[in-house]
Amino acid sequence: MANASELSITNHPIPNLLPLTDRVAIVTGASRGIADLLAEELNNNSSSSSSSSQPRAVAIRANISDPDQVKSLFDQTEQVFGSTIHILVNCAGILDPKYPSVAITSVEDWDSTFNVNTKGVFLCCKEAANRLTRGGGGRIISISTSLVAGLTPGYATYAASKAAVEIMVKILAKELKGTGITANCIAPGPIATELFYAGKTEETIKRFADMSPMNRLGETKDVAPVVGFVSSDSGEWINGQVIRVNGGSIV
Repeated sequence: MANASELSITNHPIPNLLPLTDRVAIVTGASRGIADLLAEELNNNSSSSSSSSQPRAVAIRANISDPDQVKSLFDQTEQVFGSTIHILVNCAGILDPKYPSVAITSVEDWDSTFNVNTKGVFLCCKEAANRLTRGGGGRIISISTSLVAGLTPGYATYAASKAAVEIMVKILAKELKGTGITANCIAPGPIATELFYAGKTEETIKRFADMSPMNRLGETKDVAPVVGFVSSDSGEWINGQVIRVNGGSIV
């Protein structure tokens, strides 16, 4: 096996563009699920052999639906790492575990879902659009859901909150023309996380697993590498896209 940097096609070398060394990333919702693994990968790729006393990752508590706290999140990140920020991954999200139909969804539950899933992403994207590094390496990635395409009963509020994000990010990618910053959504299918399992019976969980041609639920390790690739220099030509990562359960 050859090293990636040694491979070539028609005598043109393929550079090793995947490492994220020295890139500074904000990952919201990093306390659980997909973001946990992504943060770990970013840590491992960030000067793992360095003897520097500077932390590779820090945890900062912030309410992403509050514009002042979002600004403070960016401020603190820049101060800790002494650098402009390169990557934003919007991974924070909530889901109503009652899975109500539209007819019985409360206004309070609708508002709370949109407050985090849509307004929170908007505020983080707004801050990132003004503060991420220019000229290359700037990446905005928002985690959506394949349920936007699945149209599954009981998920109207959740899917609607994510659909709004997908449209916003596609437009944002065009608005960032000339900055070198890309903006994309990654839309997983059912992933075996705390968020997915909440409120579901064993029968429901099995039904979701059976939807996949792979006969299983997705795992965080199925999604994190895709986020890592889009974050890298190799992902520069992916822009304004929604990438469905669901094992074929929703097309």
